[in-house]
Amino acid sequence: MTERSVGLPSQKQVIELLDGEFARAGYEIEEVVIDTGARPPRITVVADGDEPLDLDSIAELSRSASEVLDRIDTAPYVLEVTSPGVDRPLTTEKHYRRARGRKVELTLSDGSQLTGRLGETAGSTVRLVVREGAKANFSIRELPIDGITKAVVQVEFSPPNQRELELAGQFGEEAST
Repeated sequence: MTERSVGLPSQKQVIELLDGEFARAGYEIEEVVIDTGARPPRITVVADGDEPLDLDSIAELSRSASEVLDRIDTAPYVLEVTSPGVDRPLTTEKHYRRARGRKVELTLSDGSQLTGRLGETAGSTVRLVVREGAKANFSIRELPIDGITKAVVQVEFSPPNQRELELAGQFGEEAST
């Protein structure tokens, strides 16, 4: 949906207009989707940062984005500022870094699959805390990011094991987020 609608800015224009505002707040624009089929048209800005987006951050980014976009002559639109969904695949070092402490399912280049908790990312390597057996025994695997063909964050419905979080480098309040 990259086509330009009369009176709406293009994806490139939205990024150029908002990039500085988002960067000052500590976030970067990952994607802009302009849905001209919606009534009114919708501009969705997907942002991410090293600190997760919370409701206050989304509200502040939405206010500042609206102020900037309202300065240009546009047709009526709905603006949505959001974070990437949990179903977004992890593809870059920063995605792995930002998902630290989260449970992920990985497919490796040899076709094998691993499920574990992301630990520290250092350059082109990520640490994965893997449960060994039925007991709460864990090992840490160091994996080259370029050896991972698919990585998706898993939704968790129960609190993670504290030892697992500690091994992933998550302590105290960070572990509860």
